[in-house]
Amino acid sequence: MALLRRLSSSSTSSIRFLSVTPRGFSSASGDETLTIETSVPFTGNRIDPPSRSVDTTPSELLSFFRTMSTMRRMEIAADSLYKAKLIRGFCHLYDGQEAVEVGMEAAITRSDAIITAYRDHCIYLGRGGDLVSVFAELMGRRNGCSRGKGGSMHFYKKDANFYGGHGIVGAQVPLGCGVAFAQKYNKEGTVTFTLYGDGAANQGQLFEALNMSALWDLPAIFVCENNHYGMGTAEWRSAKNPAYYKRGDYVPGLKVDGMDALAVKQACRFAKEYALANGPIILEMDTYRYHGHSMSDPGSTYRTRTEITGIRQERDPIERIRKLIMAHDLASASELKDMEKEIRKEVDDAIAQAKESPMPDSSELFTNVYVKGYGVEAFGPDRKEVTSVLP
Repeated sequence: MALLRRLSSSSTSSIRFLSVTPRGFSSASGDETLTIETSVPFTGNRIDPPSRSVDTTPSELLSFFRTMSTMRRMEIAADSLYKAKLIRGFCHLYDGQEAVEVGMEAAITRSDAIITAYRDHCIYLGRGGDLVSVFAELMGRRNGCSRGKGGSMHFYKKDANFYGGHGIVGAQVPLGCGVAFAQKYNKEGTVTFTLYGDGAANQGQLFEALNMSALWDLPAIFVCENNHYGMGTAEWRSAKNPAYYKRGDYVPGLKVDGMDALAVKQACRFAKEYALANGPIILEMDTYRYHGHSMSDPGSTYRTRTEITGIRQERDPIERIRKLIMAHDLASASELKDMEKEIRKEVDDAIAQAKESPMPDSSELFTNVYVKGYGVEAFGPDRKEVTSVLP
């Protein structure tokens, strides 16, 4: 019985959530439910934590493996493209943190919103973006998700409520609360996940936004992706209290193993239900980045290679899912290797397509600066001005 059935034979440039027929399991009877315990217990602050027992299915585990493996291969390829000077400027990679994105997506819908900082490639991909638009954007090409004008730090997907990567540390947090305000005002029944790092956790604007969210009971979920190093500074050197899930004081919090996709799924589902009924909640995702803070950071001057290797061996999110798949006899080691080879080819093909995309026209330099119809608009290389429509 075949492990995987393709949903589309024509597309190799986007993440495909696959229809899966697990071994020894009839597809005619539907997808069985597996109950798996999270790697470590949740730790709650001012709230009782959810159960460690998480329901999943064979197809979900296999889609987790494929999606995270695609993200990993994409980021490794981005590293090579940067070193080849095909990607310029800032570039922050997400490899190691993939479980946060896939677990979060498994718990919510595309009607829920996500906003994050500059480590945003994998969030965009998880929201339904495709590999070609990722690499085209990284290389400043017209077919990029931001038309080649945003670069690594400014990915967006409006039709999936992904409000982007933001380059100013912590600045996305109040914006995310604004999205949550709109959701409540419009009675949408959805939530906003606002992601930030441990380095941004000491920003004053975070606490201001948290205060307002709590006053107005907004459906805002504050997600601290704690990878333990804000740029090159270890958390214990920058934070007197690095228990970021407790930072809300009057807002409950939950500490989650961010290297366990199923734990993230359970926590995010719990947080969504809480936020819709009660207002904001903080999730601290205990995760880790394998690359440096950005491509200009070798990542091994302020931490040892032994530390990085140890995390890879003991907590890697992809290897955890691989072990679960094999333990439940859903796929063999060779079948998973074949999937990884297929992913490598998809990434290589996407890079080749992205390279064929043209550079943006010079007139694009002056578009998307002002909202159409408001203020003075500048367009074209001659900077011609049109009269303001405002009185």
